Amino acid sequence: MTTLLYVHDACLEHDPGPSHPESPDRLRAIRARLEEPDFAELEVRIAPRAELDQIARVHPRDFVDEVLAAMPERGYVRIDADTIVSPGSREASLRAAGAVCAAVDAVMTGEAQNAFCAVRPPGHHAEPTAPMGFCVFNNVAIGALQAHAAHGCERVAVIDFDVHHGNGTQAMFAPHANRFFASTHQYPLYPGTGARSERGVGNIVNAPLPPGAGGPEFRHAMSELILPRLSEFAPDFILISAGFDAHEDDPLASLRLHEADYAWITTEILRIARYSCQGRVVSTLEGGYDLTALAESAAAHVRALMAG
Repeated sequence: MTTLLYVHDACLEHDPGPSHPESPDRLRAIRARLEEPDFAELEVRIAPRAELDQIARVHPRDFVDEVLAAMPERGYVRIDADTIVSPGSREASLRAAGAVCAAVDAVMTGEAQNAFCAVRPPGHHAEPTAPMGFCVFNNVAIGALQAHAAHGCERVAVIDFDVHHGNGTQAMFAPHANRFFASTHQYPLYPGTGARSERGVGNIVNAPLPPGAGGPEFRHAMSELILPRLSEFAPDFILISAGFDAHEDDPLASLRLHEADYAWITTEILRIARYSCQGRVVSTLEGGYDLTALAESAAAHVRALMAG
């Protein structure tokens, strides 16, 4: 079946400033790579705006209104130490969350087997009531609750392989036994969460990796700690927080993954999805800051989705 690619040009208009690592060029690099002939079979769809009620399933409505009201008509506004918004950020944030919800809808209704959302700003650091770490709204958690509320998925899982721990997603999932969150990440590193001891109500699995760890350590952590628990959880739907900043060439951290590692973990997640939830998987972009490594890693990820 088809793999969908969700995009919107508004996501290029979120401008956190000329020296900020989470630049529009990240998305330009990915989109240029996915427009090459080897991805001709991708079906490209334009991301809709998220409804505010969809976002309010994970962020209190008054917080959502406050964040959107903070978006400036000109210049820049710092809504967190690392999170800067500009006039294009409102539309980009709504389209990023809307892409994941639309992807969930399409996969659940059988229009496609899986989907990748090439959108920004990213989301996995956004806490229930706080933007954080380049993230405005928690796109992957919003998508997870779309699967639950709109499609009756009782058991939803998020796998996060960004180099930074998805603290926001963990905070939203930890009290709920029917939501599973698992993460590999460099530790210690921003945001300081993600220790093995953080287990929620038995539904959280953290596999921290030391600086300098590479593919073998990553694959071991996934194979021994995360994938068996994901299989045991038997989700009705799987979402992926696809950050590519654990790549060896990324400037913001010091793990040593390569494109083949991202292809491998994508294939392994799809393998579990096939017998657990009819192959239903939606992935959304998180980090990745070396443009070449980001584009090639995203390409390896999407190629594996297409083969799945």
